Amino acid sequence: MSSVPSHLWGMMLPMWIPFGLSTSFHLCLHLWQKQTPYRGMVATMLGIIREEGFTNLWKGLSPAIYRHLVYSGIRMATYEYMRDNVLQKKSDGSFPLWKSALGGMTAGAVGQFCANPTDLIKVQMQMEGRRRLEGKPPRVKGVIEAASQILREGGVRGLWKGWAPNVQRGALVNLGDLTTYDTAKHFFLSHTSLKDGHLVHIMSSVCAGFVGATMATPADVIKSRIMNQPTDSKGRGLTYKSSIECLMATIRNEGAFALYKGFIPTWIRMAPWSLTFWLSYEQIRNLAGTASF
Repeated sequence: MSSVPSHLWGMMLPMWIPFGLSTSFHLCLHLWQKQTPYRGMVATMLGIIREEGFTNLWKGLSPAIYRHLVYSGIRMATYEYMRDNVLQKKSDGSFPLWKSALGGMTAGAVGQFCANPTDLIKVQMQMEGRRRLEGKPPRVKGVIEAASQILREGGVRGLWKGWAPNVQRGALVNLGDLTTYDTAKHFFLSHTSLKDGHLVHIMSSVCAGFVGATMATPADVIKSRIMNQPTDSKGRGLTYKSSIECLMATIRNEGAFALYKGFIPTWIRMAPWSLTFWLSYEQIRNLAGTASF
């Protein structure tokens, strides 16, 4: 197993982690919407359970799994390949912050662009309960039906509706996640007496989760609103024409703090994701006889 290129191990982990994350993402979607009947994470969760049903907390689980298979696999493989072969680490194993930031943002953008169709399907499926509460007819009942409807209404181009804010969000999240984890881990190893083990991995992943959530929340708010807006026959948005327009309208109408609506559930979602992913990733690499990340 040690003959497997190290950057390919990142493509083998993401298929099961979304089971625990779909719930908090559904909460985030309700909090991110411009007009929501709920206030706060707990009230939102109770509202979803009361009016949509307990199982709707996991609405959109299937596309979430598909999304992470594509997104996380590509971003990890891209970052490690760039770090080791393009930007190149120094002989002592250090990696300058600017290179790490460039690699992280590039990897996140590439991974998110490829995963955009599954992300779009996931967002639409998770908002079906809210549409029913508003008296609107259901749009989709499953992944295949959602994909078919998108293709029918907007063509292949429709699968990449909202790709710009999605890619921007992917770049920012990985600037916080990949860059922070890589930089924090090297800092702990080079400035303390700690060894490359679970404690270092945990501390690094905690840093990555917090910074990632801080970077991701504004982009998540914009992305969700753009991807869930009505579109014309060509798949173009009717409410917002671009992520910049959505950003400015949100700040103008709701204030700058609206960009951090849903920060707590976002952090609660990203913290266990970061911890689970990085600990699993490092352990699998170790068991496979591959060098530590």
